[in-house]
Amino acid sequence: MDPDVEFAYTEGMSEDEVAAHLRETPHGVLSLADGGDAYAIPVFHHYEDGALYFRLGETPDSRKAAYIETTETATYVVYEAAATDDPEEQQGWSVLARGPVREVPSDDPAYDAVSINERFSPIRIFDEALDDVELTLYELSIEELAGRTN
Repeated sequence: MDPDVEFAYTEGMSEDEVAAHLRETPHGVLSLADGGDAYAIPVFHHYEDGALYFRLGETPDSRKAAYIETTETATYVVYEAAATDDPEEQQGWSVLARGPVREVPSDDPAYDAVSINERFSPIRIFDEALDDVELTLYELSIEELAGRTN
């Protein structure tokens, strides 16, 4: 190993710290896959009682929906890093949640429009006609959950 490479040691977070970061940081990156092809998207989430929810806007040719269908295990990353003038003083943390993603049935109580609007930021759409966008609620069934900090 190159002796000139600098390292920063990290440590694991407690379950309470991980849960706090998921509750307090409303956005992250959802990574999906189709065979050997990966697709990652920035999304807003809602974390409640150990469940991680995503509200996605999808169109008929939605790449997100296609990748969710082919993904066996998704990874969701929430993180923060604060740069400083001194590299040894840099602070940051990250939380990784892994598991399958499933569509929440529209008759599920979690799908109530009023509750969803309270739990999520407004849906972001890009160049799509509103009539073409279908809102879909997904849940990541957390099988692995870990957090690191330094």
